[in-house]
Amino acid sequence: MDKHVETPADFATHEVFNQPPPLEDVNLFTSDKALRETVAREGAGDAEASLTAFGKIVGSAETIDLGRQANAYLPVLKSFDRFGHRADRVEFHPSYHKLMAISVAQGLHGSPWDHLKNGLDASPKPGAVVARLAGTYMMTQVEAGHGCPITMTNASVPALLFQPSLAKEWIPRILSREYDERFIPAGEKAGVTLGMGMTEKQGGTDVRANTTEAVPVNGGGPGAEYRITGHKWFFSAPMCDAFLVLAQAPNGISCFLMPRFTPDGEPNAIRIQRLKDKVGNKSNASSEVEFQAASGWLIGEEGRGVRNIIEMATYTRLDCAVATAGMMRQAVSQAVHHCSYRTVFQKKLIDQPLMANVLADLALETEAATALSFRVARSFDRAHEDEAEAAFRRIMTPVAKYWVCKRAPNLAYEAMECLGGNGYVEEGIAGRIYREMPVNAIWEGSGNVMCLDVLRALMREPQALDVVFAELDRAKGANAAYDGALDALKEAFADFGSLEGRSRQVVEQMAKVAAGSVLLQHAPSFVSDAYCATRLGRDWGDLYGTLPAGADIAAIVERARVA
Repeated sequence: MDKHVETPADFATHEVFNQPPPLEDVNLFTSDKALRETVAREGAGDAEASLTAFGKIVGSAETIDLGRQANAYLPVLKSFDRFGHRADRVEFHPSYHKLMAISVAQGLHGSPWDHLKNGLDASPKPGAVVARLAGTYMMTQVEAGHGCPITMTNASVPALLFQPSLAKEWIPRILSREYDERFIPAGEKAGVTLGMGMTEKQGGTDVRANTTEAVPVNGGGPGAEYRITGHKWFFSAPMCDAFLVLAQAPNGISCFLMPRFTPDGEPNAIRIQRLKDKVGNKSNASSEVEFQAASGWLIGEEGRGVRNIIEMATYTRLDCAVATAGMMRQAVSQAVHHCSYRTVFQKKLIDQPLMANVLADLALETEAATALSFRVARSFDRAHEDEAEAAFRRIMTPVAKYWVCKRAPNLAYEAMECLGGNGYVEEGIAGRIYREMPVNAIWEGSGNVMCLDVLRALMREPQALDVVFAELDRAKGANAAYDGALDALKEAFADFGSLEGRSRQVVEQMAKVAAGSVLLQHAPSFVSDAYCATRLGRDWGDLYGTLPAGADIAAIVERARVA
């Protein structure tokens, strides 16, 4: 008798079924109805072809896996070379550099400033900010960490413009669409990126408490060299080619451009002490540094550093809101996708009424965040030619950053729960998104700072509130809950003296009413009516998944589906 030879099949215990396919090889632009409508509405319709091509690239399985790799193989600090010489370099996995190259090729690091190739006084292209941010919205869904140097490079341009001599030298390098990872002087590179160093141990948000000292060389002055000694407690993206740094000059806190290499081709005296071990944002290197008489060049006048760096922060704050909305979109996409395939109790999860309610609620929050953020983005495109849009930008940028970034962590958690245990393991993207969410609420001004910035802007420019209310009045009469919320918001400003203590409540209401205004004017009624009934009318519980019976849940979920 032949002896039975055991094969792997004899030990098979189960087959894999009732699991969703991976959400990859999808076009993140054409599959997103709300994003396509937003781009067209907010003035970037001419970028549709470019965004369609980019959406295919970033939604590919290859790019999605680059995001995974960049967060699995983290940056490593190399303080010294093998001979003991000071190195102060950070090594990144090749996946990080590939992601940087994709973002730079699309112009996410500076495309709104392309007009400056024709001179520092040239006019910007209409819709350029919205177009760039649509790309940011998509790329952030795949990998957010490398967006830190991308964002700061874009935001450095308006600060550099305060010093034309530096702008003429550095802006052409920034506008290159070639990413160059080499650690060599900027003048020898195909393209550059810029970072930032503001906060110190003792001051944090209070940058006027900084102790880092800048001593002029040969008299100093705008555009001149200074020697800078001190430290930075958070020094973002230390392998960038230059940094905007705050330091105390003889006439007060000032803003400097500090390159990685000095004009003689030697590494600048920027000593990286360690990399931060962050909760999220793992692919990006954040560091602590010391400056040992490092060379920096003054941007503008001494004593105007906060004004100059705030110009940069204004742009990064907008990026925080839009990038957060993008991550919200990815979290909801993953949840809807999973629930569309997963069967529980003989029904697809998406067909279970309670789960559908949760998904629809998450989708409403995401579309509102997207609508609000991109409406503010349009004001950046138009501020140079429309004073009302400039006023809207000054007030609503911190409003949008505050509310969108505050709403995101709980949404990411709720979306993760929709995936069950699959969402709580690192093989998927849900956990990474959840850990990434808090950084945008903290970075470039925490929640309290954003609320206080709104108040300061209104004290300097009280008429700006009339501009905001004129915008919000456009949607009046379309929804009773909206009208009531708008009236209550106006009443909240009646006692300006007590506003600081109430400012979180008031700024929250401003954000929700502003989002409702956009949705009422432009989104399908099943979206805007459900949003106003819940976020403004309070026919809603304290957690997601409590939409009222009248909401068209199926239509809302279908609109959010990656198609």
